[in-house]
Amino acid sequence: MLTIDSLSHRLSSYLEPVQINRVKRAYYYAEQAHSGQYRRSGEPYITHPLAVANILASIHMDHQSLMAAMLHDVIEDTGIGKKAISHQFGGQVADIVDGVSKLAKIEFETQAEKQAKNFQKMALAMARDLRVIVVKLSDRLHNMRTLGALPAEKKRRIAKETLEIYAPIAHRLGMNDWRIEFEDRGFAAMHPLRATRLHASLQQVRGNRRTLVEKIQSAIEMRLQREEIEGLVIGREKHLYSIYNKMRSKHKSFKEIMDVYAFRIIVENIDTCYRALGAIHNLYKPKPGEFKDYIAIPKENGYQSLHSIVIGTQGVPIEVQIRTKEMDELASRGIAAHWLYKSSGDDETSSGSYDRANRWIKRLLEIQQHTNSSVEFVENVKIDLFRDEVYVFTPKGEIIELPAGSTPVDFAYAVHTQVGNTCVACRINDRPAPLSQTLDSGQKVKIICSEKSQPNPNWLNFVITAKARSAIRHYLKNQRHTESVGLGKRMFERALTNNNLNIDKLSTEQIQILLEKTSSSSLDVMYESIGLGEITALTITSILLPEAEANLNNSTSPIAIDSSDSLLISFARCCRPIPGDPIVAHLSTGKGVVVHRELCKNVSDLRSKKENLSDISWSSDVQGEFFTRVRVEVKSERGIIASLATRIANTGTSLEGIQVDERDAEHSVINLTVAVSSRVHLATVMRSIRNMRSVTGVSRPKN
Repeated sequence: MLTIDSLSHRLSSYLEPVQINRVKRAYYYAEQAHSGQYRRSGEPYITHPLAVANILASIHMDHQSLMAAMLHDVIEDTGIGKKAISHQFGGQVADIVDGVSKLAKIEFETQAEKQAKNFQKMALAMARDLRVIVVKLSDRLHNMRTLGALPAEKKRRIAKETLEIYAPIAHRLGMNDWRIEFEDRGFAAMHPLRATRLHASLQQVRGNRRTLVEKIQSAIEMRLQREEIEGLVIGREKHLYSIYNKMRSKHKSFKEIMDVYAFRIIVENIDTCYRALGAIHNLYKPKPGEFKDYIAIPKENGYQSLHSIVIGTQGVPIEVQIRTKEMDELASRGIAAHWLYKSSGDDETSSGSYDRANRWIKRLLEIQQHTNSSVEFVENVKIDLFRDEVYVFTPKGEIIELPAGSTPVDFAYAVHTQVGNTCVACRINDRPAPLSQTLDSGQKVKIICSEKSQPNPNWLNFVITAKARSAIRHYLKNQRHTESVGLGKRMFERALTNNNLNIDKLSTEQIQILLEKTSSSSLDVMYESIGLGEITALTITSILLPEAEANLNNSTSPIAIDSSDSLLISFARCCRPIPGDPIVAHLSTGKGVVVHRELCKNVSDLRSKKENLSDISWSSDVQGEFFTRVRVEVKSERGIIASLATRIANTGTSLEGIQVDERDAEHSVINLTVAVSSRVHLATVMRSIRNMRSVTGVSRPKN
């Protein structure tokens, strides 16, 4: 049984006596604070903090982390506050304890919000001190080891959170041993029956594989000896959760996954890694496209190794990993090795992993600054945490690591938020490419920016990094706010003018009355409510004119549309208005101004329901492309769609959609969605289509 004395003996191998005494003092303080408290298993509560400290001792964490481990539940579960801990054990220990502690005494609407708020609090503490997350992970590891005493529902909730958050964090920090244990224990708690059956299958297969594993291992060892390469060859087994995940995500059978044999070769230095790779490729034929050099380009968590898949005798696939002893240690322990090597005086070995972890934490902070809620923050972090990586190059040759499936927009935001916000085009390997194209490792990416450009809402359909997604949403939210304030102010000014009032001549008293009646904290808040359609300008004007009805005449200075890109002026899909069309505006709650053609049937319905309609006009220099529909009646013939698309492209028009309806064996109706700049542009397109031999009619639908 673990005791403070046995732990002290273990600590004596790397800590000073003074530091061990401080850890013991923290233990006795926590023991007293948790007096009378018990775990579900019936053990005294202090056994948990002691076990957490013991886990940290196994990776040689410093004495302050061990003290924090002893005290990590004191703030949360006893009446002792952060100030008392700071006074007794110092500010750094108190900060770590506070970072690990959940938010107490706060009511949350949902369990998800509670978890999200707690994780957000911990993430901010991690940014100040990375030891916070290491202590938290060790706390979670011991909890996972002692799940047995908990009710089934709570087991599943903790296991789900572990698999979604803590296992990926351990992976991100390079702590592979902990990640594997998190995943296997989480899997067993979430899906006990599946885990049991998979484990039984693995045990059965293991015996059948032993002969072939020994044969391959012997062949590799003999080849290394012939090349005079000293190295340790180890047969490597996939863990349960990894097998389950591959079966589920890649739709492979258990047999297909177990048909791959994996080995790890550990050698003395980097030069020998590459020599060993050559020896293996001489022994077995390498599979094309399956070699990865993580020594030259380490993973973001600091992982380094050579990976190759070769084809053995009888066509058996063999996965080979080749690395040095230091790389193997870092692959298992990640940033935890920073403290392990620090205690042995060889801090340089792990500094790369530690620096990468700090960069990841900084990226978390950027995501946090651009999100509106703790739940959204956690969802973004989940997206960012656990993906395979691709490595691409900037024009200057710097390496940027991105999740697999990333696009040039993700790349732009990874370089800098401002680069992302102003990007307009890109070149991949010196060739023009769409911003939505998926990037592959080894490509060179150049982003073309324009100061006048801004993020496009459509980017949210294809970006995958949390940083890009949160930055785009943040920009669009601010842009929407600015536009709604501007639009609301223009509408309010127009309503005042129609009633012989002037916004600049309103008294302080009148403004105060308006703010009180509309429950607005400022004029900008009131303008935003008008712009979003939550209150009408005429309603507010009537507050200033209580004795007479506000003038409903909207003939003066209607709102002018100058662009297709406004976030608060949208164009109705039912009638697809374009510049030059007579139009009318409908003020829709939460959406702002929705523009319809005057001939649209829905406008008649809105008028009959006495909805808030208003005059609107096109600016003389309106810019941008507007979607509209064209109905084309044709005689059915081979290649008509291709001919139509070519004819439209020749007019410099984008074709956004095609829908074909067959009327009979000889005739079809093709509904096209095209992007045009005006009615004149549309007339040119329709004239070009009408001149085609197979076309019998071209029209523009009213609805």
